Amino acid sequence: MSYIVLARKYRPRRFTEMVGQEHVVQALGNALTRQRLHHAYLFTGTRGVGKTTVSRILAKSLNCTGPDGQGGITAEPCGVCNACRDIDAGRHVDYVELDAASNRGVDEISQLLDQAVYKPVAGRFKVYMIDEVHMLSTTAFNAMLKTLEEPPEYLKFVLATTDPQKVPVTVLSRCLQFNLRPMAPETVQRHLGTVLQAEGIEAEAGALRQLSRAARGSMRDALSLTDQAIAFGGGALQEAAVRQMLGSVDRSHVVRIVQALGAADGAALVRAVDELRGLGLSAAGTLEDLATLAQQMALAQAVPAALDPADPETATVRALAPLLDPDETQLLYSIALHGRAELSLAPDEYGGLMMVLLRLLAFRPQGAAPRRVELPAEVAPAPAAPCAPVARAAPVAAPAPAPLPAPAPVSAPEPAAQEVPRVSRELRRPLEARARMPVEPQALPPAAPAPAMPAPARAPAARASVPPWEDEPPGWDDIPPADENAPAAALPPDEPVAPAPVAAPTATPAPLRPRPVQMDEVLDDPLVTRWCDLFQRLSERALVNGLVRELAWQAQCIAIEPGAGSLRCVLRVERESLRQSGHRDRLQAAITELVGQPVTLEITPGAVTDSPSRRETQRRERAQHEAEGAITDDPMVQELLARYPGARIVPGSIRPN
Repeated sequence: MSYIVLARKYRPRRFTEMVGQEHVVQALGNALTRQRLHHAYLFTGTRGVGKTTVSRILAKSLNCTGPDGQGGITAEPCGVCNACRDIDAGRHVDYVELDAASNRGVDEISQLLDQAVYKPVAGRFKVYMIDEVHMLSTTAFNAMLKTLEEPPEYLKFVLATTDPQKVPVTVLSRCLQFNLRPMAPETVQRHLGTVLQAEGIEAEAGALRQLSRAARGSMRDALSLTDQAIAFGGGALQEAAVRQMLGSVDRSHVVRIVQALGAADGAALVRAVDELRGLGLSAAGTLEDLATLAQQMALAQAVPAALDPADPETATVRALAPLLDPDETQLLYSIALHGRAELSLAPDEYGGLMMVLLRLLAFRPQGAAPRRVELPAEVAPAPAAPCAPVARAAPVAAPAPAPLPAPAPVSAPEPAAQEVPRVSRELRRPLEARARMPVEPQALPPAAPAPAMPAPARAPAARASVPPWEDEPPGWDDIPPADENAPAAALPPDEPVAPAPVAAPTATPAPLRPRPVQMDEVLDDPLVTRWCDLFQRLSERALVNGLVRELAWQAQCIAIEPGAGSLRCVLRVERESLRQSGHRDRLQAAITELVGQPVTLEITPGAVTDSPSRRETQRRERAQHEAEGAITDDPMVQELLARYPGARIVPGSIRPN
């Protein structure tokens, strides 16, 4: 006998067996008991909450004849009569289920409605159940409006949809609408426990909690994930195995992040991200668990009694709650929630995760003292695994911003004893406008000819042994101060305003020299070189595109080995979104077509230190550095900088050919 999946085996057969939809069960039960039956029902809700199940139970209630064949309409169908058994088996002649996703045209609906003029053959009522009704075309909706409004007394319509916004108002007004709600994780967890107890399968409470949260309100998804977890765990459900199957982040990582935020420890946050990167865990899953933990912490701060004492994570939440003030907890929840949308925009999802966490640290209230708590031994997270040292500066709490410097006059400053009047924002505007007025030419002394200056020596490019994602963009060492180049209107609020006399320049400023570009070590891995050549050939022949090309672009080749009848190639890919089996299969097929022999492609997670993408980035940085050096070493540029003291080269304006 073939195996029946749990979602079908334990589908409710009666209203009393349904869970999480008590409001719908109560309304339909009372209507059946009082014989106040509408001719059209509309059930809405997300996937897997029981829309089709309710329609089948309703059809059985309308056509049930009881065990003795003498029964009538009832809210508790017997389940043993011919009508109940045939409807459960999907072969009742008077119960018709139509999938509107594949039968959305007017012809299919007209054919269905043509049969409505005939009375039921074996049952008391004809029941037409149209699933995903929002997929019907406009003409199909128009064709069924008249029959839907005034059907024969023996005909009942049951419509189901996941998107009621797409159903025309003319249809909605002819139906009784019931909204089936997504089920709470606690409801799903209790039902999973009942099902597994009936199946005789041992399950840890933590495993059921993970499955109920992953179902996201859908009982069918929860039962399908349970089937998968049973197969994954070899007949038992253990929390570690379920967490590995779902790819979810261990709660200990999130606990350490919250502890680092409470202690204002930027280095600990960086270590946490490095650990997640090394383990290949999901950055989006980390932010999701962080938002969940922040929600529970806010609940513990506002209503401590609302936490479930039976939940083993309650002790951890109560221990972490004093780390942050209530407003900080709300900020943590908001930033973690909105930060998930930014991960897809970031060039590196772990870099995006780090920016979200550092944003939490940067928005910490100034003057707030770091807080540390010692979690109980039974709930304390395991110590973090040692990670490879990362050559990056540990972020710290953002200091208070220093006040902007006042505009420095070119001539000698005023004596210290002289008081300068403070000018308000309103009175400062005429002074700013006057400062922007051009000076008469005769008021300026003749400028001395600029002496010829030797071209400065080019600064050699320094190579720093830092991870590729830590490369800083080229910068400038000797940029003139901002107060010398900013317009006179850029005054700080309520600062003293002193007259700035115009005087001839007394000294020629130092020439502008580019700062050495920090680049990686020489990328000369022969395997990656071969992979770069292969990627170039794939691109020239247009064998890869989209995400498959991005996979090859960001991959680091770590092994190319001849195998039995095929070539084995192992790639290391950092981004989780690129490590999908479909992308790997398409890239494998493209390489096989290119080289003319079977290729087996394997992808492993981990940090990438050399790839076609990183080599191209290094090439562009080197070209940018050379272009900036060529401009700053040009004698004409040096002469212009010497002649005009306020002149400078705008950073970022130089582009290589």
